[in-house]
Amino acid sequence: MSPRPHPGREYVLTLSCPDTAGLVHAVSGFLVRNSGNILESQQFDERLQGRFFMRVHFDVSDPDVDLEHLRYRFGPVAEAHGITWNLQDAGTPTRTLIMVSRFGHCLNDLLFRCRTGALNIEVPAIVSNHRDFETLAETYGIPFHHIPVTRDTKPEAEARLLELVRELNVDLVVLARYMQVLSDDLCKELQGRAINIHHSFLPSFKGAKPYQQAYERGVKLIGATAHYVTPDLDEGQIIEQDVIRVDHSLTPADLVTVGRDVEAQVLAHAVKWHTESRVMVDGNRTVVFR
Repeated sequence: MSPRPHPGREYVLTLSCPDTAGLVHAVSGFLVRNSGNILESQQFDERLQGRFFMRVHFDVSDPDVDLEHLRYRFGPVAEAHGITWNLQDAGTPTRTLIMVSRFGHCLNDLLFRCRTGALNIEVPAIVSNHRDFETLAETYGIPFHHIPVTRDTKPEAEARLLELVRELNVDLVVLARYMQVLSDDLCKELQGRAINIHHSFLPSFKGAKPYQQAYERGVKLIGATAHYVTPDLDEGQIIEQDVIRVDHSLTPADLVTVGRDVEAQVLAHAVKWHTESRVMVDGNRTVVFR
């Protein structure tokens, strides 16, 4: 495992803009002027739409240059080239609120990866509409918030969730098999900072009992999809997908077991890439710099 970035010394710049000549030169020139040293650089030319995407991970040797200085100084560069951009401290953990219902494999996997340093996240709260994993939260020393959801109480439940997001300065919300459909208003409020794991290789087998549907269709591959949450159910921009080959000998229960493994892995990848500023939304698609 590579060491975590040094807080206050390493930064990640992501940007997108119309593809024109001189963009890489403009970015590298900015870094040179601010004592920046490139640690990793990736770029992508989307030729069909004429868009340019770039991610640069760099460190800074001048102790007087901090995040605010860099943001201020990059402003004129961005304006000159019509750049949409984001600049973050690479070492600061992403404050991540995790939501779960009654399937805890993804939750447990994320918490373990967080504790072992595989994910640079900080989990200030776990939210659930059931109490099944309250003890697990206590084991990790994380506050557990039981927010029941019914048809009548859903507005109040979502209002409470948003209160937590704001009170705890949450950067990312992860639906780790949280089996409630979020309202359109909540999806819009969390746009670009909420990730869901879907128990299927989308688009396929939507709705209830996906593994039973897969069994009845005799599928040979099962998978999972991690995507951003949008008002269009299960239609958000896809961040990561994976599949596992299966055969006729597996029962529906076997498929569930296999599926849970791939769900946990796919969600962990999506969370990691998002928190490392490797995911850039491009309309209904994403550019992912792995």
